[in-house]
Amino acid sequence: MIKKIDISNRKNAEQVFNIVIPSYMVEAEIIGSYEIPPLKDTIDNLQQCGENFFGYYLEDELCGAIAIKVENDEIDIHSLIVHPKHFKKGIAQMLLDYIESKFVVGTIKVGTASKNIPAVSFYKKNGFQKIKEVIISEQLCLTSFEKKF
Repeated sequence: MIKKIDISNRKNAEQVFNIVIPSYMVEAEIIGSYEIPPLKDTIDNLQQCGENFFGYYLEDELCGAIAIKVENDEIDIHSLIVHPKHFKKGIAQMLLDYIESKFVVGTIKVGTASKNIPAVSFYKKNGFQKIKEVIISEQLCLTSFEKKF
């Protein structure tokens, strides 16, 4: 089941945080860099980020989450995470599908590390087009994608 997460509730923020770190650790291993900003996040940062969070729950366990900002006619996906023990269950797809079905917008934007081949493939498979690449450091390059409706 997918539902909105009240991130201002400390317990909810802790649940999300407990997915953020292991999920982004997997990405860090894939890309060979631990300089990913979410790995520096705190529970307080999550609570103050101003994003809307939606979570996929299996019974009472939060297994994955998507964090978005909606402005004008755009959704900006700030994070799409799944706990590693729930990889390959279609949770990321369900979260993306949920957002696409609940919000009527002209564009959805997202960014990921260019070396994160599973994420890059996921967004391409879902109709996102590569817009640009930005070199952050010697180890980290980000690719921006968007999907028009």
